[in-house]
Amino acid sequence: MPQPIPAGGLTSFYPRDEGTRAGKEARLVAGLWVDRGSPLPLGPNLTAHGVNFAVVAGPAVGMRLELFRADAGEALAEIDLDPRLNRTGDVWHLRVLNSDPDWVRELRYVWKAGGPRNPAAGLYYDPAQPLLDPYARAFSGVAPWGRADLARSHDGVHFLNRRRCRVVSPRSFDWDGDVPPLTPLEDTVIYELHVRGYTVHPGSGITRPGTFIGLAEKIPYLKELGVTAVELMPVFEFDENENLRRHPRTGRPLLNFWGYSPIGFFCPNAGYAAAGDAGAMNEFREMVRRFHRAGLEIILDVVFNHTAEGDERGPTLSFRGLDNPTYYMLDEGGKYRNYSGCGNTFNCNHPVVRILILDVLRYWTAVMHVDGFRFDLASILGRDTNGEVLPRAPLLEVISLDPVLARVKLIAEAWDAAGLNQVGNFPSYGRWSEWNGYYRDDVRRFWRGDKGMVSRFASRICGSDDLYRRGDGGGRPGATVNFVTAHDGFTLNDLVSYDRKHNEDNGEGNRDGEDHNHSRNFGIEGPTGDAGVNRRRRRQIRNFLATLFLSQGVPMLLGGDEFARGQGGNNNAYCQDNEISWLDWSLAEKNSELVRFVRLLVDFRRRHPILRRRRFFGPGGGISWHGERENAPDWSDGAGWLSFVLDGGQALRPDGGRDDDIMFIANASEERRHFAVPDRGGDWRRVVDTFQDSPGDIFESADSAPNLGRRVERLPIEPGSLAILVRPVGAAGRRP
Repeated sequence: MPQPIPAGGLTSFYPRDEGTRAGKEARLVAGLWVDRGSPLPLGPNLTAHGVNFAVVAGPAVGMRLELFRADAGEALAEIDLDPRLNRTGDVWHLRVLNSDPDWVRELRYVWKAGGPRNPAAGLYYDPAQPLLDPYARAFSGVAPWGRADLARSHDGVHFLNRRRCRVVSPRSFDWDGDVPPLTPLEDTVIYELHVRGYTVHPGSGITRPGTFIGLAEKIPYLKELGVTAVELMPVFEFDENENLRRHPRTGRPLLNFWGYSPIGFFCPNAGYAAAGDAGAMNEFREMVRRFHRAGLEIILDVVFNHTAEGDERGPTLSFRGLDNPTYYMLDEGGKYRNYSGCGNTFNCNHPVVRILILDVLRYWTAVMHVDGFRFDLASILGRDTNGEVLPRAPLLEVISLDPVLARVKLIAEAWDAAGLNQVGNFPSYGRWSEWNGYYRDDVRRFWRGDKGMVSRFASRICGSDDLYRRGDGGGRPGATVNFVTAHDGFTLNDLVSYDRKHNEDNGEGNRDGEDHNHSRNFGIEGPTGDAGVNRRRRRQIRNFLATLFLSQGVPMLLGGDEFARGQGGNNNAYCQDNEISWLDWSLAEKNSELVRFVRLLVDFRRRHPILRRRRFFGPGGGISWHGERENAPDWSDGAGWLSFVLDGGQALRPDGGRDDDIMFIANASEERRHFAVPDRGGDWRRVVDTFQDSPGDIFESADSAPNLGRRVERLPIEPGSLAILVRPVGAAGRRP
């Protein structure tokens, strides 16, 4: 058995047979030469003479590094670090003097930390517990997707972690000249999806379903749809088996399908790699390279607000066993503050944690080539160690101003699970955009027919200038990421099919998930054969989609909404690794007319720069409001209709000509209404009419659309429908 190395075991020698120039001080441990190493950089790092290991563990009184050969059960070496020589400040470090690539490739390791166990002080040291390196770039020992790799005790607490850390080189991939697309924010169309759920269905037609590489096979579809960026739900390493509930009807284990429970911030999830943990890093990079070649960006949904370790009843995997009071927010009694709703809250503004998060973001930007980040429960990133909201949070400031991150997209989910809602007030430093929850709710309520929503609906369409226009005249429409649906909540099809959530399959008695969905089932709960109800539902879907892509700001479409994917009314399908969450690609063919509608909407937005403004509309400029009478919008609580005209002269096309005039007419009432159409000096053409079935619901271009003429006395718009009119202009900006 490997023997612990006694403190003070360094000897002077010149390691001739190791072929290194490591210096005079080194020691021999179980056949391995080691020396003091360096406290920086943190994590495992290849040097000219071997591998340097460094980890933060301030309160620990002893540290052991266990090395393994591949996935052998018995350790190759157990090295006890000397606190006099292998510690600098709160960093423990050691270098193993072997740089042979084959040896390094097979090397695995974990840390073990000794120290006091005093839960009242937030200390949980256990010298027998293997701990993962927070800076590890890859893990081994990860079981194939869905196979439990963490043993559980009778009360459900994880107690055995089979993961080990790998030593990998960031230079192990040929990017072949890859450069980011750098799509301007105002031109961005985001498409949110789950890596596994998007392609794992048998009907996906993918050769390697449920993987990073499998997702890359869908690039032609995404390009045809017209989106510019995919936002991937969490891809950091997580344990999908941590959910201890079972399906109440089938008895099968439920999983943590979504992955909002990170274990390793630097590690791509091995469950999404065709080759397992051995290929996760390079398969992810291959996916990014293919997306970039197609001009598509990758945005990661990142979780820094909590980790998979949960509260004191959860598993000790890494952070808790290394330096619990540093990595987590604790109260005066050592209990975990829980602003995340997941048991613990990451101590984001502690200097050690702040540096870790910044290093993670730099790594995924510089080494993995991603193009942006969406921060889950981002308001937590602005809390101090006691949970108080900081007016100028150091973490948010350093992310915003970091030169490596200067051109990546930063998107905040500007709320947390403790009731803090900063939508419209998130510290942006001119950099951040936000998931706009008010857009989602107000657009849903307007089209549902709620009273008093017209003015709020108008603000959302204009880029939510009431939220994002700054008092100094600053702010920009790109600050709002507009969405009607997202992974969290109803799909678009379910939004028009259910009045209430149906989460019974989650095993929580239908208590989980949002209760206030602002949905409408049009008289029948769930699927129906009633043709009239189905027509109303399909029309409402088109209303939502047309509103989304005609609004100022950055549109985000939930993957599968373009072909009316449903989840059976489940609005919190976090644990459903089955047909509830998998995209059924047969629907893309069955509902091809809806896919066409979305594709042409995205193209319409792309062709009209007036829909992608960089600045808000000024007083009396760029937009005019109307209703049943010209220049006379009805802002009263009883109104459910609105129209406006965008002045194409406020935007120039790439050829230098002015844009077309565009008129948007929405009638959410239950009656046909007649709208005034202003005379703009040319013929109006009806490009979109959601009351019509395909192909009359949208036309390829204004030239092919019905010509309404120059003067329209009163244009009838059917109940619960929307129309888009275009008055074309010449390429040089002249009216025809």
